Amino acid sequence: MINDIKKDAASRMEKSVDALRHELAKLRTGRAHVSLLDHVHVEYYGNSVPLSQAASINVSDARTLVVQPWEKTMVGPIEKAIMTSDLGLNPVTVGTVIRVPLPALTEERRREMGKVVRHEGESAKVAVRNIRRDAIADLKMLQKEKEISEDDERRGTDDVQKITDRFVEEIDKLVAAKEAELLEI
Repeated sequence: MINDIKKDAASRMEKSVDALRHELAKLRTGRAHVSLLDHVHVEYYGNSVPLSQAASINVSDARTLVVQPWEKTMVGPIEKAIMTSDLGLNPVTVGTVIRVPLPALTEERRREMGKVVRHEGESAKVAVRNIRRDAIADLKMLQKEKEISEDDERRGTDDVQKITDRFVEEIDKLVAAKEAELLEI
């Protein structure tokens, strides 16, 4: 029973860390990478689909993405979807190929992005702490119902805290790495 609670807490904490990784991947660092356009959706035959399902996305150089739609008729809608996204990018169409140049980040913008990174990290930590709180409450409930001893409850609580510390440390490392990446010129 205690192991089930610990496994559940660890898997939920891992999902929180994965969600943080996904959010941090969306943040622009000035370098081109394909995952930058992951959350851009485009109208495709009446359905809103991720850009990667309507076109191939490649990195041509350090500051340019190349988007090649599967169909010629999709060039306009894809260009519009990239322009209206929250990324602040201005695509350039050359025939059926869409080039997306990434402008250099200013120092002020880098600092703003650092604040966003720290905020996302703090949100992930709050999620992990909430999971810890739930797991400890479950352990206390088991002890209250006399299904486990007080010692087992205390050991379980210590184990949950160790799991929490491990994931909080991982979140701190992710945030530090992304901040360093943002401040790189």
